[in-house]
Amino acid sequence: MEPTYYRNWHLAKDETEFKVTELEFAVLRVLEAFARWVASVDEMVGLSELKHGEHVILHVIRMQNRPKSGATIARLLNRDDLPNIQYSLRKLEASGLIEKLKESGTKNYTYTITKLGETLTNEYSRLRSEILIRKLRGLSEFEARVEDATDLLSILTGIYEESARASATLNRAP
Repeated sequence: MEPTYYRNWHLAKDETEFKVTELEFAVLRVLEAFARWVASVDEMVGLSELKHGEHVILHVIRMQNRPKSGATIARLLNRDDLPNIQYSLRKLEASGLIEKLKESGTKNYTYTITKLGETLTNEYSRLRSEILIRKLRGLSEFEARVEDATDLLSILTGIYEESARASATLNRAP
């Protein structure tokens, strides 16, 4: 669609704003599609009771097969809602998917995957490879394109974070 259809839109008053708005909407659409994909595969492997955020936390805990603290999980996911993460961790633990470990000599806890969690995340990984990754491998120059997209998204994350900090210092005019 030609950008001229959107030039008078409040989020797209010029070419740069139009392109940024298109990117933001693309990110929103891919996020929703990703959540639907995750929910669909979760249902197939027996993880349908998980909310999207819990699913992501489960895989982060499994990442590199090392226990993770709640703070580490928050940092890896760029989240600042530690109470919500802790709630998700309690739900995952109650489901038997993760185990809470006390670090010796401290009052800190980490979380590790259980055998059940490992089995179910392995099945998710298998289906992901079989269905999603197979389709992605068919895209022209996918690996280079996804690397560029990942780099851009990392840069944009920093810019949006800095913009959020800057906006927090502003007050509404009287």
